[in-house]
Amino acid sequence: MARPREFDAELALDAAISVFREHGYEGSSAQMLVDAMGIGRQSLYAAFGDKWQLYRSAVGRYGMGECAAHLEAIRSGGRAINGIDAMLRRVVETASQPCLGVSSICEFGASRPDLMEINALLARSLHAILAGRIRNAQREGDVATGIDPDTIAEFLIANIAGIRVAGRSGADRATLNSLADMALRALR
Repeated sequence: MARPREFDAELALDAAISVFREHGYEGSSAQMLVDAMGIGRQSLYAAFGDKWQLYRSAVGRYGMGECAAHLEAIRSGGRAINGIDAMLRRVVETASQPCLGVSSICEFGASRPDLMEINALLARSLHAILAGRIRNAQREGDVATGIDPDTIAEFLIANIAGIRVAGRSGADRATLNSLADMALRALR
């Protein structure tokens, strides 16, 4: 009879996310992961599969959390443009912290279809939310109507990644805020 699991799988996965955020997939050893997760190797493999399956789970969980935080920010404010601004400011606030979503794309590009599928699903979700808020902002007169909302959504998603990379490379808060300001000005 198998022994029952003696650890919280979600907490262990959150610990793995921290390791992968800081070191990437290739830079994270199995020993680093089990140490951070507070479990043995056998428990890691039994609960999460191999290191790649753990990484995919970590990227998915991290991405869902980021999408939820973006959604909360984008729905704030009286006008749609205020929510878009809040989302960009949230990115600025967290830009010095490693982003597992951006780093997974930088580390693997399009070489891993299973990872691309996870990132594409998350990007589609964010894109749909953004495009809807952009349409609202256009109706409210805060965003130019001659620009396709889907194109603007892609532009903002690219800017989010750019702000995160700039923040991770040491850009100061004023520079990051300037990047967010430029993105917003481009929508007018």
